[in-house]
Amino acid sequence: MNMGMTEVDTTKVDNNLGIIYGSDSAPVTIIEYINLRCPYCKQWWDERSPLIDKYVAEGKVKQVIKLFDKEKESLQRGNVMHQYVPNNMTAKEAIAKIYDTQDQWGDLSLDGVAEFAVNKLGLDRQPETESMTKKIAEECKENGVFFIPTMVINDHVFDQKISDEDLVSLLEKK
Repeated sequence: MNMGMTEVDTTKVDNNLGIIYGSDSAPVTIIEYINLRCPYCKQWWDERSPLIDKYVAEGKVKQVIKLFDKEKESLQRGNVMHQYVPNNMTAKEAIAKIYDTQDQWGDLSLDGVAEFAVNKLGLDRQPETESMTKKIAEECKENGVFFIPTMVINDHVFDQKISDEDLVSLLEKK
């Protein structure tokens, strides 16, 4: 297990801050800290979204997507994209479009990324998402989340390398 992963204080993870899918009464909550420019976050999304969506649809899992603004230069384009993700039921559709075109906007200037979001993806800037990402960045300072992607289920902290079997057993609360 990655050393940085084990230092996360899961008691300081806010289950209600982020883009939320599923019911508050679901027996399991999965928290996903992601940056939309990160290739490993894209890998997680591409490989695991169908599975998580199934559990959410069945009422077994509440999913909280936390768009994490990072200072690293290569990820700042992701920070810009975060501002264009609506905090409603169309968020996953927007995130999928953003990930699917990552290689088209990933090396643009920051202004170019904003223009791409509007002109190519048909997204609008979302001030409420922008203020949410600021709160998420503050939360990460408090709880020790640094690496992306970082996922949390209960007190289990893991990344995109988790096996399908281990992920399913966490989602099934085994």
